[in-house]
Amino acid sequence: QVQLVESGGGLVQGGGSLRLSCAASGRAFMGWFRQAPGKEREFVAAISGSGGFKAYADSVKGRFTISRDNTKNTVYLQMNSLKPEDTAVYYCAARTVVLQYSDYATEAKYNYWGQGTQVTVSS
Repeated sequence: QVQLVESGGGLVQGGGSLRLSCAASGRAFMGWFRQAPGKEREFVAAISGSGGFKAYADSVKGRFTISRDNTKNTVYLQMNSLKPEDTAVYYCAARTVVLQYSDYATEAKYNYWGQGTQVTVSS
């Protein structure tokens, strides 16, 4: 069983930064997803258990950085140069069965989810 607890969301002005944290039990392959009002949930970033593999959605590449500290069982999402279109509820997710990394953006492959944390970026 993997338990996930997100923190770090809030209100920030455009161009600002936030760091989300996801406390997880275990060393699973982790992902961040987000869901904006009226839209479907979408992939943001993913990281392997060792941290050696990372992937990003094109919309956040160069602005967001995913990382993890396995000594603290925590995964981070550093978000810089935030834009109003980044406003969403952000979810961390874990997958305990990883046969390949190529499906890192596939929501259905993740079997544990956090409760979500709201990020609001004002213009």
